[in-house]
Amino acid sequence: MSTALHYFRWALLVTGVGLVLSLWLGWAYTGTLSGALGFLFIGAVLSVLEISLSFDNAIVNANKLKDMTPVWQQRFLTWGILIAVFGMRIVFPILIVVFAARIGPIEAVRLAATEPAEYSRIVGGAHISIAAFGGAFLMMVALKYFFDEGKDVHWIAGIERAMARFSSVQGLEISIVLVIILTFATIIPAILVATFLYSAVAGLVTFMVVDVLGHVLDKADQAADIAVKGGLGAFLYLEVLDASFSFDGVIGAFALTQNLFLIAIGLGVGAMYVRSMTIMLVERQTLSQFRYLEHGAFWSIFVLACVMFGQTLTHIPEVVTGLLGAGFIGVALWSSIRWRRLHGTVPAPAAAAE
Repeated sequence: MSTALHYFRWALLVTGVGLVLSLWLGWAYTGTLSGALGFLFIGAVLSVLEISLSFDNAIVNANKLKDMTPVWQQRFLTWGILIAVFGMRIVFPILIVVFAARIGPIEAVRLAATEPAEYSRIVGGAHISIAAFGGAFLMMVALKYFFDEGKDVHWIAGIERAMARFSSVQGLEISIVLVIILTFATIIPAILVATFLYSAVAGLVTFMVVDVLGHVLDKADQAADIAVKGGLGAFLYLEVLDASFSFDGVIGAFALTQNLFLIAIGLGVGAMYVRSMTIMLVERQTLSQFRYLEHGAFWSIFVLACVMFGQTLTHIPEVVTGLLGAGFIGVALWSSIRWRRLHGTVPAPAAAAE
């Protein structure tokens, strides 16, 4: 019989290793016990921040994974998590500096290790591009879910039912995102408009390319009897989605520390909990047990997209983003429990084998 703790055993192990590394890193940089404990505390806070910002990511991952074959599920939960941890939490911040400062990757790593303040300034300078790209991509993810004529379960019924009704209008969600982009382009300072437009349109195009590529690859897999439901296309979709979810966490981490290596440790630990939550949601079929939980996750994505667009105008604390996302998911969970009490429970699935 699998318990909830069973799913988090690797995450707990990584947490222990991460906390020890944070302590050692603090000692290496400061040479004092107070400095080492300070690094330990920030590493723990970063882990909690990543978990709170990414719970909706785990729900969306689980929703996609449940339709994938076991082979591709395992590939995502192994290779995919390695890409998520090392790609987005380590390589991505370095690439920002490489392109923004026009320096080589080795020099970027040296800058992160020896001049963290300058490194943080360069990353902060790329904030508009990151926020615009992530906002457009995540807005498309949310709208694609709600503008679905096959969607017959509605949580915020009035709004969701209307969106499903208009889903037959071709390209409506793209038009909505373009209107949002053009609206913000008229508000933000003129000097930033070109950067904002380029990045936002790039996020929109990236979603469309990934969406089309996903359909093409999965059709090819189906024809070859490799992955009838969800293969390489779904894998790529989840990787890009995870990258978009990670933007706010990576950038927000610099508000707590300028040390790239401490950020990588803290966010990497948090990413392992997202993986564990994803596995638990899939194996325990939690999404089928809680009727509106998935809806709450996609409303959370919608709010996150709005926040990222808003961050092109002003700073919005990461705690606000985390609380809003957790709030939607919490209310959706409460609504699901209430619905089950009124309409009867769904039979619990068999526990996963050890």
